[in-house]
Amino acid sequence: MKKTLLITWWAWYIWSHTVVELVNAWYKVVIVDNFSNSSNKSLDWIFQITWVKPDFYEIDLLNKIELKKVFEKYNFDWVLHFAWLKAVWESTIKPLEYFDNNITWSLRLFELMQEFEVKNIIFSSSATVYKAKELTNEWYNELDLTWWTTNPYWTTKFLLENILLDLSKFLWFNVVNLRYFNPIWAHNSGLIWEDPNGIPNNLLPYIMKVATWELKSVWVFWDDYETIDWTWVRDYIDVVDLAFWHVKAYEFLEKNKTEKWFFEIFNLWTWVWVSVLEMIKNSEIASNVKINYEIKPRRAWDLAEVYCNPNKAKQILNWQAETKLIDSLKNSWKFYNKKI
Repeated sequence: MKKTLLITWWAWYIWSHTVVELVNAWYKVVIVDNFSNSSNKSLDWIFQITWVKPDFYEIDLLNKIELKKVFEKYNFDWVLHFAWLKAVWESTIKPLEYFDNNITWSLRLFELMQEFEVKNIIFSSSATVYKAKELTNEWYNELDLTWWTTNPYWTTKFLLENILLDLSKFLWFNVVNLRYFNPIWAHNSGLIWEDPNGIPNNLLPYIMKVATWELKSVWVFWDDYETIDWTWVRDYIDVVDLAFWHVKAYEFLEKNKTEKWFFEIFNLWTWVWVSVLEMIKNSEIASNVKINYEIKPRRAWDLAEVYCNPNKAKQILNWQAETKLIDSLKNSWKFYNKKI
C-alpha cells in the first residue's frame, strides 16, 4: 500500500521538484498551500512530467479548522514541512511578521500532527542555523554550534529545529532535519523553475534574469572577502538531487524510528564550493551570453564562506549529489531561454 504524506508548500521551486521524486517513488502526495509566495502553475508542470495530479487544498496553515479537515480525510504516514516566508532582506524589515508566520504556522501543523498521531516529519531546514565560522576554509558539520543567527528568517529556522527536538523528546515525534546548502534549480525538462518577480533573493535566478535582459546587471555585494577571487563563496546542490534526498530521508526514518524519541540531522551538499564570480562565469558558459555585473556595498548578513561536510548523509542515507554545476546551469537555462 502506498504511503501517504502531507506537504506544506510555500517554497514552491524546491517543493515541486520534490513532489516529482515522491510521485516517481510511488508515494501518495497531498499538498496544502495558500499561494502567498508561490504559483499554482507548478501543479501543471508536475502533471506534464509525471502524469499524476497530487491532491491539493488551498489552505493557510493558520486556518486550523480547514487544515484539520484535511487530516480527517487522510491517514497520513508522514509530513514534509516546507512552509514559511523566506526572504532574508524582508525578514530584517519585518521581523515580527516572520516570527508570527513561520513559527505560528508550524505550531498549528504540529498540534494537528499530535492530535491525529502523525508523528513522522521531514523538516526543511537550512545551513543558516550554524554559528558563523571565525576562520575561512572550515566546513560545517552536524555537531557544530547552531546559534547567533544574523537575521530573523534564519532565527525562525533555528527556533523550529529546537521546537522539533523537544517534540521528539517529549511527544515522541520522529524527526529528520535536513539542512540545505544553497539549492540551484531547474528540472531537466525545463518545466520547473523559480521565476520570481522583480529582483530575486537568490543568486542563480538573478544571474539568469540578467542573461535574458530582464535585469541590467548582477549586483555583487563587495569584493574584499578573503576568498579565491574576493567574492563570497557558497556550496550549491542541484534541486533534483536535493529532492531525491527527501525520499531517502523518509526511508531512513521508517527503518530507524523508535517507540521513544528520534531526531536526526543531515547536511545536504556536494562538497564543491563556488564563488559569486565563478557562478557568473559558469552561467555565461551554460547560456553563451555575456552577463554584466556591478560591485555593490557589503550586506550586513553575508558571510565570506559557507560550506559543509556532507559525509554523514552519504554514509547513512547511501546517497550523494550527482549533478555537476554546469549541468544544473544548463537545465536552468532551458527554462529562461524560452523567455527570450
